[in-house]
Amino acid sequence: MKSLVSLIAPKEQTPEEKRHEMLERPIAPLMFSLAIPSIFANVVTTLYNLADAFFVGQMGSTSASAAVGVSIVTSVIIQSMAFYLAQGTGIQMSRCLGAGDTERASEFVNTGIAGTVVLGTLIAVIGHLFLDQLCYLGGATPTILPYARTYISILLLGAPFIGSGFLMNMQLRFQGESFYSMLCMVAGALLNTILTPLFIFPLGLGIAGSALATVLSEAVSFFLLLFEMKKAGITKLGLRYVRVPDLTMLREINNGGVPSFVRQIMFGVATSLLNNAAAPFGDAAIASIAVVQRITSVANFFQIGVGQGFQPITGYNLGAKRYDRIREAFFTAVKASFVSVAAIGVITFVFAPQLIALFRDDPDVVAFGTLTLRLQSITMPFTGLAMATNFLLQTSGKMWRATFMGACRLGLVLGPVVLVLPRLLGMLGVQIAQPVTDIITTLIAIPMAVGMMRELVAAENASRP
Repeated sequence: MKSLVSLIAPKEQTPEEKRHEMLERPIAPLMFSLAIPSIFANVVTTLYNLADAFFVGQMGSTSASAAVGVSIVTSVIIQSMAFYLAQGTGIQMSRCLGAGDTERASEFVNTGIAGTVVLGTLIAVIGHLFLDQLCYLGGATPTILPYARTYISILLLGAPFIGSGFLMNMQLRFQGESFYSMLCMVAGALLNTILTPLFIFPLGLGIAGSALATVLSEAVSFFLLLFEMKKAGITKLGLRYVRVPDLTMLREINNGGVPSFVRQIMFGVATSLLNNAAAPFGDAAIASIAVVQRITSVANFFQIGVGQGFQPITGYNLGAKRYDRIREAFFTAVKASFVSVAAIGVITFVFAPQLIALFRDDPDVVAFGTLTLRLQSITMPFTGLAMATNFLLQTSGKMWRATFMGACRLGLVLGPVVLVLPRLLGMLGVQIAQPVTDIITTLIAIPMAVGMMRELVAAENASRP
């Protein structure tokens, strides 16, 4: 029997060999080989985020712990820009590779990298000009503000590296090279885990040390990803492939990028809404929301990892008009997501108090966070259908439907829920807001998934001679 490493570690392939694999290899093992490295990298990244929260929590300040949660909104702004270009260029790149057009694929890759460097620099400049407003947007209170200001100001300096790293990571996955993407992410995560406690405690930098460790680690990941993309050789790197997008290219990038941009912005909106809804109940409530979000992100990244295995299969096979493989990949993704997240949900439900206390051993934080985590553990597995449907719509170029689907869980549904439930139920309304949103979003996803399956069948019938 082959070892796990032999299944996910690819041999070096030419662009044509990679195309043949994506179009002919059986779906289940192909998705497994693409999803496992993505899941592993996402989970490791989440664990280093948890380590970040853990070490900041050891400073003994609930306000400092809450500041890490407040900074999520800034991270989301950087990531939303990166995901817009990453999905927009990555989807088109994979479809070009599926159609055998390597030159056009290279144009999308290089234009995306250049775009994230420029926009990341712009975000850093504007963010520093409006630093306090950015902190308040994330839900900072007067006691949290000094810590949030320090953390976010340093984080912004790394925006060009963070954004470009996200983009290249995703482009490698769209090329079917998720193993190399994983190696770069894990290297950055391990470095951050080592540097964070070193900077906070022996060097005495406090919360500034945590932010500095993150920026340095992201810079290292950036250069590793650049090296791996050149080494993989599926597409070509060079300034001669950078394009100022014309209307056609911009439309193609928007079709894939807008849903991700809105989804990431909505995540920031969701964090801001939850933090502000929790604010009347004190810093402990905000801190517990931050801890719960980081814990549940482990399950979310399992779903995202499965989706990241599903997307390149969809992109390549759309380019080659293999609609039957896309349908099979969709149902495989839904089942894999449900099973994996349900297993995680059992663990987080049973050990909720211990998990919360691990990051902030404050009785008020533990009490608020335990019920919040347990309620979310029940509904998390059902969101896999919405995730797979969203990725399918997005990769297929159904921009408006994908945007609507992605915005539901993180804003369009959560917004009204957060505005209504806390007024009716007080603290409990904050705690059940995300689970109620998950249920509603799943119900919305069902008819959208059915409609997309019908469209794929119609496209398959139309393509037959």
